[in-house]
Formats: sequence, structure tokens, C-alpha cells
Amino acid sequence: MTRRSFKYRFYPTPEQETLLRQTMGCTRLVYNRALAARTQAWYEISKRVGYIETSTMLTNWKKQEDLHFLNDVSSVPLQQGLRHLQTAFSNFFTGRAKYPKFKKKHNGGNAEFTKAAFKFRDGQVFLAKSPQPLAIRWSRQLPQDAEPSTITVKLSSGGRWTVSMLVDIEIKPLPESANQVGIDLGITSLVALSTGEKVAPTKGFKAKKAKLRKAQKALSRKKKGSNNRAKAWLKVAKVHAEISDARNDFLHKLTTRLVRENQLIAVEDLSVKNMVKNRKLALSISDASWGELVRQLEYKCDWYGRNFVKIDRWFPSSKRCGHCGHIVEKLPLNIREWGCPKCGTHHDRDINASKNILAAGLAVKVCGANIRPDSLKVKGQLRNTRKGRKQKPKS
Repeated sequence: MTRRSFKYRFYPTPEQETLLRQTMGCTRLVYNRALAARTQAWYEISKRVGYIETSTMLTNWKKQEDLHFLNDVSSVPLQQGLRHLQTAFSNFFTGRAKYPKFKKKHNGGNAEFTKAAFKFRDGQVFLAKSPQPLAIRWSRQLPQDAEPSTITVKLSSGGRWTVSMLVDIEIKPLPESANQVGIDLGITSLVALSTGEKVAPTKGFKAKKAKLRKAQKALSRKKKGSNNRAKAWLKVAKVHAEISDARNDFLHKLTTRLVRENQLIAVEDLSVKNMVKNRKLALSISDASWGELVRQLEYKCDWYGRNFVKIDRWFPSSKRCGHCGHIVEKLPLNIREWGCPKCGTHHDRDINASKNILAAGLAVKVCGANIRPDSLKVKGQLRNTRKGRKQKPKS
């Protein structure tokens, strides 16, 4: 069984919207208070406060006169907020994420309901303390006999209401395919395939750049705290949502096609977090959304029985000749085509890299180990800096 989330838009009634906004506000309040309490306990007495202690705090907060309104909403989203905070701290202590931040109202909000706080009956969703079902726009039906285990209601910063249903379903693997592909991620072409195909990036941001600039300029002229500023903020958020929707739609269609057509998919393990520090390329890299593309490929391959391989980020895919294996010392980014000085083969930089990635992916699949640069070349891959630290190899 595989856990899969189905997301839909819904349109709440005025009574439902009031209740949901109140629930999200209480969830945000509890989350921020618990985060402040945990931070204060650490800095003052060096004590780690966990989920159990914050749950006890929530019980005491409900008894306070100034926080008595916490009893007006379902207790499940409040407890789930504390569990999410515990997960955020766990990710921080293991080095997977930064220190948790306080939630802000203008970013929207969300509330998670477990089975004890909702009913799914006759294809309709009834949330706790709400007698009316949610008016969901069923863009696609849930799988037959599938019942949600968790429902998350979210309000985006652009004013859009969505509901996500987490269900356990059986996903049938796709028929085996003889095709294999290596993928080189880029900016001028979003992906270059080892088959010789290049896919241009989506124009979601470029198409909306002028509209976003106009909305942001109008926002900057509004007085802080005024109703007009709130309206201008909403317009900016809606433009951002349009850009995000176009990007996600493009990525889902691309990754689904790649997974359906190929049995093995090999990609590079890029450090996007460090690459966006380049001010000249940060906007293009962020708009390309490489991390999301790789994430979608990974879980879709897992769903449909495909092989997904990540190649070590230090593997010289661009500088290695795919014909004879010779590695050139330098290959600046402005050189998009080059000829091998040893065998004379002419290469397209991106296509050659994708072919090398595919070859390395096949080696990883057979050997079960990752690919590192040649032992004779490792010393030249890293260069010392003035501060004595090592940096990434020059590409």
C-alpha cells in the first residue's frame, strides 16, 4: 500500500469560513506559543522541552480566561500543530532543516484533521463542529473504496481554499520498458536527455514578470496597515500563485512522461542550495525548480516500479568525453559545444553530459556503489582557498 495525497479546491460557506479561519488562527497561536516556550526554556535553563510538555501547556492554556477561545475549535488541529513543531525540531537537530520559525497570518494557514475530527460519508467531507459538508470541486475522483486517513485544509496567501486527503491505495506498476535515459539539468534547456532531446524551461515567471512588477510597485505605494495595502498584497499573492501553478503543471507533465517512457532514469545530485548563492544565476535556477523536478521523478519512479539513480555531484559529466573517456581540465559555462582533444569527437555540452550520466547510472545500478571522479584526477578536482577551506570543483 502507498500513501498518496489528493488535493482539491473547495468553496466554504460564510459560517464554515469563519470557523476554519478561527481554527487556523488558534493553531497558529498554539504553535507560536509552544515554539516561544521551547526556545525560552533552552536559553534560560538549557532544558529541552518536547511534545509531551507542550501538550500539557496546551491544556493549561485552555483554562486561562484570556485564551478560553481555544475551546471553541476542535482540539485535533491544535495537537497536530504541536506534533508538526516536534517534527520541525527533530529535523533541526538532525541537520535536515533550519531552526523553526514563527508562523505569520499573511502567509495563509492550515489545519490538519485526523479521523477523530472528520467524517467521510457518501463522498462528502464533514469537519468537526461543522454540520454542513465542504463544497469540494471534485476535479478527479478518489480511488474506489479509498477513505482518507488525514485531511488538511489550507488557505493560501492568495485567498484560495484547498483540501488535501491522504489515502492508502495500491498503485499498479507500469509495464517494463526497454528505454533508459540520463538527464542533465540546465537553465537554457531545463533538461537535456541522453536521447538527444532538449526540453525548454517553462515561461511561467517570464510571462508574468511584468504583471508581478506592476502589482509589487502598487503594493509598495500603499500605507502599512491600511485596507488598500491588504488588497494590494492579495493581488501580489495571486500573481505568485499563477506562476507557481504554471510551473507545477509543467513539471508534473514532464516527469510523468519521463517515468512512463523509461525504465531507468539517472540524474545528477545537485546542491541547489549552494548554487543559488550565485547572484547572476539565482533567479533562473530558482525558476527552473530543479529540486522539485528531481523530487517528482524520485517518488513517481517508486510508485510505478521504475529505477531511479542519483549520480554523485562530483562526477565530471560535462568535462568527460563520452566517446573515449578523456577529461578536460577546464570547461567554462559559456562553452556549449567542444571537441575532444584526444579523439576529436565534437560534443554538445548538455547532451554529452546526459549520456555520461546515463552510463554512470547504469554502473551504479550494476555495482551498487556511487561514482566518484577518477583516482588520478581527484587531487585536481578540489582547490584550496585563502581561508584554508576546500571548494567545489570548477566547472
